[in-house]
Amino acid sequence: MIVGCPKEIKNHEYRVGLTPGAVREYVAHGHQVIVETKAGAGIGADDAAYMAAGAKIAASAKDIFEKADMIVKVKEPQPSEWAQLREGQLLYTYLHLAPDPEQTKGLLESGVTAIAYETVTDERGGLPLLAPMSEVAGRLAIQAGATSLQKANGGLGILLGGVPGVLPAKVTVIGGGVVGLHAAKMAVGLGADVTILDRSIPRLRQLDDIFNGRIHTRYSTIDALEEEVFAADLVIGAVLIPGAAAPKLVTREMLSGMKKGSVIVDVAIDQGGCFETSHATTHSDPTYVVDGVVHYCVANMPGAVPVTSAHALNNATLHYGLALADRGLAAITEDKHLRNGLNVHKGRITNKAVAEALGYDLVQPEAAIRAA
Repeated sequence: MIVGCPKEIKNHEYRVGLTPGAVREYVAHGHQVIVETKAGAGIGADDAAYMAAGAKIAASAKDIFEKADMIVKVKEPQPSEWAQLREGQLLYTYLHLAPDPEQTKGLLESGVTAIAYETVTDERGGLPLLAPMSEVAGRLAIQAGATSLQKANGGLGILLGGVPGVLPAKVTVIGGGVVGLHAAKMAVGLGADVTILDRSIPRLRQLDDIFNGRIHTRYSTIDALEEEVFAADLVIGAVLIPGAAAPKLVTREMLSGMKKGSVIVDVAIDQGGCFETSHATTHSDPTYVVDGVVHYCVANMPGAVPVTSAHALNNATLHYGLALADRGLAAITEDKHLRNGLNVHKGRITNKAVAEALGYDLVQPEAAIRAA
């Protein structure tokens, strides 16, 4: 199979779909790999490193899309990219289709077979290709929140960990999954007063054991959510429903009860955000203010630390990517976890959460593949 890796073109996205180490693995499996020139510049991997790993260098993304049987990316294809996709081609990347009807329409019209990192599952019911970026985003959320809390950036002017004689900042984390766990780890490490809200009692027990009394846990009701958000200096939105649009848990009305200069970091923005007032921002213009509350809603947060995040992502995606390159559609029919990753196939939506969010008819992955 010819495996292609174009340079990412989303705003300030420095990650790359294939590292030189990953290229070497594909080549060892007998595949031809073509990489767009300077695709790895953001992680310090030049064209020579890719050629040494066995890749051929393409002068443009157009060459990649024309020649490759499988496209490996990081972020969802942009309009200029989905226009170049074609029937019979595999697309392997993050998609986040539920809040993005335009991209969904573009992929359906292209006829491409699209596998979304964020809905591939594992034997434990986890999301193994989403997890590494959730870890990065959770940790970055605290860095971004701490910076946004500085007075010059519109925040309260409060230090997360305080100092002797001065209380630390209060951090509320909505959602106790991978993002929430890693956000809490960073916040606790900086000395903040942290509360995690979640609706799973077993998960709250687990978090209580992990932190051994260093955080507070609360069952998430409307009352509890309001109390914690109103008291917080920094709120992290870390809610995930796999494949589906994030629920709007913090309403516009609730902002009036929050402190002026407090900060919201909506890590769920890739799936539409869990704050009613959230809209996607970029690394070049990451924040805006609504009712005195600073909103940080960058849709590709891990792109800010591409060396760490690209390698972490490739570590996770390589196994499934090799299976797709080795066996094509057979890999999807044989592996239920890859089937869960299939979102679009030849003009059909094959993921239930995406179909429900956007009003499409659902076609089961097996049926879609058989029909095509």
